[in-house]
Amino acid sequence: MDASLSLGIDIGGTFTDLVIHDPRDGRAVIWKESTTPDDPARGALDGTRHVLQRANARPDQIGRVVHATTLFTNALIERKGARTGLLTTAGFRDVLEIGRERKYELYDLFIEMPKPLVPRPWRREAKERLAPDGSVETPIDIDAALAEVADLVEQGVESLAICFLHAYANPAHERAIGAAIAERYQNLSISLSSDIAPEIREYQRASTTVANAYVRPLAEVYLERLEQALRAEGIPGGLFLMLSNGGLTHVSEAKRAPVQLLESGPAAGALAGAWFGRNAGLERVLAFDMGGTTAKLALVDEGEPLVAYGFEAAREKRFLRGSGLPIQIATVELIEIGAGGGSIAHRSDLGTLNVGPESSGAQPGPACYGRGGTEATVTDADLTLGYLNSDFFLGGTMKIDRAATDKAFVQLGDALKVEPSRAAFGVHDVVNENMAGAARVAIAERGRIPAEYALLATGGAGPVHAWHVARKLGVKRVVCPPGAGAGSTIGMLMAPARVDRVASFARPLSGADMTAAERIFADLEKEALEVLRLTGADVAARSAGRLADMRYIGQGSEITVVMPTPLVEADVRAAFETAYKTLFARTPPGAAIQFVALRLSLRAPMPGTGGKLELTRHAAVKAQKGMRPVFFPDQGKTVQTRVWDRYALTPGTDIEGPAVFEENESTFIVGPGAVARLLPDGSILAEVA
Repeated sequence: MDASLSLGIDIGGTFTDLVIHDPRDGRAVIWKESTTPDDPARGALDGTRHVLQRANARPDQIGRVVHATTLFTNALIERKGARTGLLTTAGFRDVLEIGRERKYELYDLFIEMPKPLVPRPWRREAKERLAPDGSVETPIDIDAALAEVADLVEQGVESLAICFLHAYANPAHERAIGAAIAERYQNLSISLSSDIAPEIREYQRASTTVANAYVRPLAEVYLERLEQALRAEGIPGGLFLMLSNGGLTHVSEAKRAPVQLLESGPAAGALAGAWFGRNAGLERVLAFDMGGTTAKLALVDEGEPLVAYGFEAAREKRFLRGSGLPIQIATVELIEIGAGGGSIAHRSDLGTLNVGPESSGAQPGPACYGRGGTEATVTDADLTLGYLNSDFFLGGTMKIDRAATDKAFVQLGDALKVEPSRAAFGVHDVVNENMAGAARVAIAERGRIPAEYALLATGGAGPVHAWHVARKLGVKRVVCPPGAGAGSTIGMLMAPARVDRVASFARPLSGADMTAAERIFADLEKEALEVLRLTGADVAARSAGRLADMRYIGQGSEITVVMPTPLVEADVRAAFETAYKTLFARTPPGAAIQFVALRLSLRAPMPGTGGKLELTRHAAVKAQKGMRPVFFPDQGKTVQTRVWDRYALTPGTDIEGPAVFEENESTFIVGPGAVARLLPDGSILAEVA
């Protein structure tokens, strides 16, 4: 049996993107299926049948399935996870409520902080205490702790997070009570902080462990059902999950720690930006991914997206740091910068135009979808301005209700007291300005300059908005890769297997036992390698990244530094000071440095990754499809613009803007004064002339 094909499935808020890729010749077939919010797996399976039919492929030819989903993130946002309890050290029951004692809006008297995932009656205390160095101050009372758990189980708790003080330094107490509970309550899901987030800071560690416990039963059921459904469809290949860190893992690891999957879809978009950027010969890329619900940005330096070791989920205010639940995991550094195609436009209480954060989602969707939506959205605005072709939406497979869009903008225009066409441009421009402003700040915070980068657009809406966002940022090069509308799914199919592990190592750099640090790195690599082998990755070709969280003694935060090999104190000091100067321009004189934690990242290529991407091509004589009126803000008017068939262009072709490039899943807009060229890898590079 030939099972050489790879299938990628990315479940988003509006569409589920599916890609079948043949690594032997690069042939790829793309399909977009409307997401089914009531049962996301249903839409994924319907889409699988459609993409197989479109690719003229059999289910038994699928050798592996790679999957990303927003299901677990949505469970946190909508508070639809398992009934979860928390067992913690006596005196720390309210750490989830106290948090960091910071207000994300200092002068808001009615501020709403993130509500704990565990209500107070289900937060219980255990008699035990460890010192910061891991030594035992109070031995654990197993019987008393079991009595607390028994009461929780009786009240209907399905999942339990165990987070003891300083368990990152010594997991003995957590493991002892975890084993006792598992023996007595075999149906109770258990998450230990020493397994999920063995790092300092009690609130962040507890928040991460509780989030894992909250979604773990959901993940176990969902992934089990999906595996069974794929087998029932006749697909023999294994199921692999996209992680927030930009790598893949196997199902059992995803079930153990589903908190690692919270940013899986957006991470895949950043990975696609990095992969396409490398193929286009670009080392510095702003990976701009705009789908139906949100727009996100990731910085790619030297061909790799930046990785952070924490983010916030389920924010009360989407763009305000500190308003969400802190999650301590390795994640591609993603910046949420704006709304998506389904974001709803409305008049604010001040009479101004606002776009989002409310989204029309997959049901009913934008007004133009003809599914009952009546409010104007970003997609409706793009259609009104001529950026989208109502006769070629999703390659002509989806019927568009233009009358519904026109009616929605009449209503919005009346509310704003402007013409409908003015309201449509306002929606488009507000979204672009919001995204450019947020991106500008985020890039500056990382010590970068936008003009040094090329903007690479993916997602169904990304290529439509990329040119105008780039102009606002001062970026002169914009790239639209082939299959951009399903860019995240393509990124998943090219992803390596990856495992990230961390261990506490709190001690001053001066005189630190580097042999002990080397042993910790070796233990972390051994643990990570066991997980990596189960993915079927090429472990012989693995690469390990050794890092350390470090800071000056007395500081409240740390930076992550790439460690030299071998570990020599002088070399470690130089590495830290170089990284510190890159971020803050100078180092404080005479300040002592300390380690906080050691990190290991292990990666290995997956079978069927790499290679190239080849989409269906048309005859070059049909390259220009026609003309249509398109509104360009720098011209202040509608311009008759040539429309090109993306699949009919040949590498090396130069086209002057303005121009519209259409493919089935997305549309790339290039403004006046630009020159667009088709690169050898199939990407379109548009530059300011």
